[in-house]
Amino acid sequence: MAKIDELFRMVKDTGASDLHMLQGQPPKLRIHGDLKPIEGHPTLDEESTRQYLYEIATPKQIAHYESCGDLDFAYGLEGVARFRCNFLRQVHGRGAVFRQIPDKILTVEDLGLPEAVANAAHFRSGLVLVTGPTGSGKSTTLAAVINLINKTYKKHVITIEDPIEFVHENINSVITQREVGQHTDSFAAALKAAVREDPNVILVGEMRDLETISLALSAAELGLLVFGTLHTSSAAKTINRIIDVFPAGRQAMIRTMLAESLQGVFAQQLLKKPGGKGRVAALEILVRKEGMGSMIREGAISKLVSLIEMGKRDGMQTMDQALMQLVKDGVIDGEAAYMKAQDKTKFADYRPEADVAG
Repeated sequence: MAKIDELFRMVKDTGASDLHMLQGQPPKLRIHGDLKPIEGHPTLDEESTRQYLYEIATPKQIAHYESCGDLDFAYGLEGVARFRCNFLRQVHGRGAVFRQIPDKILTVEDLGLPEAVANAAHFRSGLVLVTGPTGSGKSTTLAAVINLINKTYKKHVITIEDPIEFVHENINSVITQREVGQHTDSFAAALKAAVREDPNVILVGEMRDLETISLALSAAELGLLVFGTLHTSSAAKTINRIIDVFPAGRQAMIRTMLAESLQGVFAQQLLKKPGGKGRVAALEILVRKEGMGSMIREGAISKLVSLIEMGKRDGMQTMDQALMQLVKDGVIDGEAAYMKAQDKTKFADYRPEADVAG
């Protein structure tokens, strides 16, 4: 048994989301959003950090980490959980962050996802983007949607991930999961191959570069349903980010491709519940509606905010509308909403005293 397995069991038992291990500090657990040192554990020195990390990595992975200073992979501890592992180098030496991946794939009902998000499982084609900062729950949301497809349809679903987080069992669909670095060289290489592998649905874990984004748009145009993620905070910023990746000479064509294929953008972030007892996702939701395509095609991206605000009947909501509803429902407090709001004037009544004083 690896020495670090004991700490992974602690992550599971305490309900922590992450384990942080940095040379020069004691290990810390992130519980309900806050980092807390593991009581009684000594400060990690070079030798103890190295031992903890290298026991669970392969020689090839260690060589990669030593050469470039970063490493991503997944590690499963039977009977406990799977963990997304990120090794890094920092000013005091080695370090790593481990994210617990729930052993059970949560359903859209378990997560309390809006109906508009669940409906994405029933799209036949097009591009659906789930966005938000690191740790906002994008992978969990996508796993729930893929799980719904798996239970409902007889389709071939290809996922391209770095690393594989949630492992899907075949129910009604056939799920092919590929990990970048282990089963394929890159997202782009796997995506290029995927269109020749008779898929109905493709999940691209990260749309990082021009080639991957271009291939994803092309796959959606071919009539496939493509899910992807970006680290953007709103629907408008997501669309602008995709367009801005391309050189000026190609942007008009990309706007047209997006206008024809984009089915929805779900931008999410996690907020603490009152008293620090768990976290909840707030989602901005843009779904395809008459007028959306022409706004994208014409570059009138700023008008999308008004389209979302007026689209409640279609399940749409801005991030600020989602936050305000969570406050009204008592799911989060006003101060948490204020800190995450895009237009803070709408949440002025909840402004923290320290912020007012500043």
